[in-house]
Amino acid sequence: MASSAPPGRMGEGRPPRAGAAGAPAPGSRSRKPRASRRRRIVRLVILLLSALVVSCAGTYVWADTRLDQEVDLAAITGRAPQGKGTNYLVVGSDSREGLSEQDRKDLRTGSAAGRRTDSMILLHTGASGTTMMSLPRDSWVTIPSYVDPGTGRHYRATPNKLNAAFSLGGPDLLVRTVERNTGLHVDHYAEIGFAGFVGVVNAIGGVDMCLDRAVKDEDSGANLSKGCQTLDGTEALAFVRQRHQEAQGDLGRTRNQQKFLAALAKKAATPGTLLDPTKSFPSLTAGLDTLVVDKDTDLPQLMSLMQTMRSVTAGGGRRLNVPVSDPSFATSKGSAVKWDAGRARQLFSELKEDRPVTVRQQN
Repeated sequence: MASSAPPGRMGEGRPPRAGAAGAPAPGSRSRKPRASRRRRIVRLVILLLSALVVSCAGTYVWADTRLDQEVDLAAITGRAPQGKGTNYLVVGSDSREGLSEQDRKDLRTGSAAGRRTDSMILLHTGASGTTMMSLPRDSWVTIPSYVDPGTGRHYRATPNKLNAAFSLGGPDLLVRTVERNTGLHVDHYAEIGFAGFVGVVNAIGGVDMCLDRAVKDEDSGANLSKGCQTLDGTEALAFVRQRHQEAQGDLGRTRNQQKFLAALAKKAATPGTLLDPTKSFPSLTAGLDTLVVDKDTDLPQLMSLMQTMRSVTAGGGRRLNVPVSDPSFATSKGSAVKWDAGRARQLFSELKEDRPVTVRQQN
């Protein structure tokens, strides 16, 4: 009969039983790798988020330093008093800066030198909502007295087309003219040229528009079919510039411009665009190339402007033209747009006091 193992030596050299004191519990070998894998995933996520934050911060700083804040609203004299709410003067310039000769040919912009306004919109936002009001460039207004920045010659106040204010004295005289004729204080100014407009539209992948009829215009190059479609930069520029097919000429064009700008803001301000570096970075680059703003307008203000425009598209505001009594008013400067003095005064008063707008768009 075999002798028993000495006390304390039983089972020596054999692997301990599962669950025995000092032995690893079942499954303990697989928990450590899983824990290690989770830590690696967490570290990777943290690194990716950190890289995204640094990238966004870097892009913000880069874009903020690229802003051309050449307009000093605080230095302009004879301003209209501050009203309630906030007013943005948004100007589409026909500046050809940034366009090559081939670009000018493709876009049919011509080769005119200098800067003129192609569109002007006064965007008001406040407690009573948002109103996008177009100011036709041929509006017959009084241009206040000014000094020619090139010659130093002084000119007295005189009637002229609104577009002339921009040509004669740039953004400063345009702001003074808008304020004098509306009584509305301009809080922020933003201007973009043809090249920037086309670049922004292309960078965000085009803008969706639904047209109730086909649009064809030889001067602007517009050749669009009826129905819903995505317009690229070239098509979009042709659409907002064409007016010969519009029954009301420049008034019809301003309504197209409002409709398009609202759609552009809707697309540009969506999370899918803002959070996608392949869209947000190129659109910033394209827009900043020809963008001119006032000294108090920074990137947050620009985003606020886009969100305000977007709210109009979402039904949170109104789009209208300044009330007009005669769209073909005969003047010494040719045919102009004459405002309806009574209705326009009422509209301006409602906007200045940030009251609900009761003036309705005619036709």
